[in-house]
Amino acid sequence: MAATQSRIELKSAREIGLLRAAGHLSARILFELKAAVVPGMTTRDIDALAARLMRENGAVPSFLNYRGYPATICASVNEEVVHGIPGNRKLKEGDVLSLDIGMFVEGYCGDTATTFVVGGKASPEAERLMQVGRQSLAASMAAATFNGRLGDVSYAMQKVVEDAGFTVVKEYGGHGIGRAMHEEPHVPCYGKPGTGMRLTEGLVLALEVMANAGTANILHKSDGWTVVTADKKISVHYEKMVAITAQGTEVLTPHGDEGSL
Repeated sequence: MAATQSRIELKSAREIGLLRAAGHLSARILFELKAAVVPGMTTRDIDALAARLMRENGAVPSFLNYRGYPATICASVNEEVVHGIPGNRKLKEGDVLSLDIGMFVEGYCGDTATTFVVGGKASPEAERLMQVGRQSLAASMAAATFNGRLGDVSYAMQKVVEDAGFTVVKEYGGHGIGRAMHEEPHVPCYGKPGTGMRLTEGLVLALEVMANAGTANILHKSDGWTVVTADKKISVHYEKMVAITAQGTEVLTPHGDEGSL
């Protein structure tokens, strides 16, 4: 889901506090969804649980009806990269599942994603790709420092993935976030170090890594939303929100289980 605004909006300390609250809730709900997933569930079951958890916590889904998107979350399985529409597909042990959730809390957006294996038993390739995806996101967050360059953030993502022999998706990426789910700037999964805008105090970013086991090429399914790898090999997706401040970079979506989310 691409950024739709053309102006970068820096956030005040108060606004970062509101984004922190939205981010913490989105991370907690994502963790609860991951813990609830078992073989035999459908992706629609997960969507219904997400809708209930958001409602019970006073949050409003940000994906539902966005440009016509028909569900509360995105649930992408195996070769599906992002934007998988929840439906009747039953999950099997060993499926690679990416969950992406977004919600508004008091008018500010929380947005986060993770990938894991259903049933906990991963193939060696899936386990390695997930580990590399997490490392890539961690590297991009480490590069997202006050007065740094946006190109350094994107390059950090790309380098970890490509050094491991995998590929990054180039058509999609992260974005600014605030009162709108997608704000400027766009944050690609690839970049050139030392280039791009300076990272200024008050900038809040949703950093996203999309890494494929095979080709970087993607296709779109006939539903108009679901993105798949062109070679049908697996893909992973990780996303966290960060706030840039002069005192350091704060992760606004701490999952509580950093080893696996």
